[in-house]
Amino acid sequence: MHDDRLMTLTEHLAELRKRILLVLLVTVITMAAGLFIAPRILVYLKSVPPASAIAWNVFSPWDGLRIYMSIALAFSLAVTLPFALYQLWKFVTVGLKTNEQDAALKYIPFTIVCFAAGFSFAYFIVFPMSFRFTTGIAQSLQFTETYGISQYFGFMFNIVIPLAVAFELPVVVMFLTKIGILNPKRLHSMRRYAYLTLVIVASLISPPELLSHLMVAVPLIGLYEFSVWLSGMVYRKQLQLREAGGLESAA
Repeated sequence: MHDDRLMTLTEHLAELRKRILLVLLVTVITMAAGLFIAPRILVYLKSVPPASAIAWNVFSPWDGLRIYMSIALAFSLAVTLPFALYQLWKFVTVGLKTNEQDAALKYIPFTIVCFAAGFSFAYFIVFPMSFRFTTGIAQSLQFTETYGISQYFGFMFNIVIPLAVAFELPVVVMFLTKIGILNPKRLHSMRRYAYLTLVIVASLISPPELLSHLMVAVPLIGLYEFSVWLSGMVYRKQLQLREAGGLESAA
């Protein structure tokens, strides 16, 4: 018995190692592609507002290389994400029930869609709004605006990445409801704490004025309510299936 368990553990570790190596291999390949396409991405980002109206400066010999590698890595991770999620599903599928396996595989494409939606909302709406607000303050104080490329991208990533991740909330809630960890009643009881958390997040990544807070907080709260609605839909469907199964067993 002990040998069987040891063999099972060894097999799981070998499987995990194989999945990790596959993801690393794809990451390296896409990173190489990212190094090729990064200059084109940077040219595009420089040609659209708000970057088109400012000069990008470098304050360190490493700034150019750092941003070049960061863009290539970001491209690599974006392309690798679907493959990594699929490999994760393949690894954990052994320990999941059939309905949990189907749920995990079914929701993987939606994680990509939600991430892209969150990224687009953050980059095209929240980031320009925040940038205009902060630069407006500098102009009103008659400061000379000299922006480094590292500071520009750091400011952008601090806004875009948290919002892109936050947009994964509906998919996460649907999956957790599907496998029985969450349900609508529990989400309703957590609503006040969820609202408080989302308002805090919105205040941290948006300019410090009410309108900007609302423009970020309202979509996040809407995401939570949408997640509650999705959870209720999944939960009701599960109850119907259980009732149908119970009736068949009784017959």
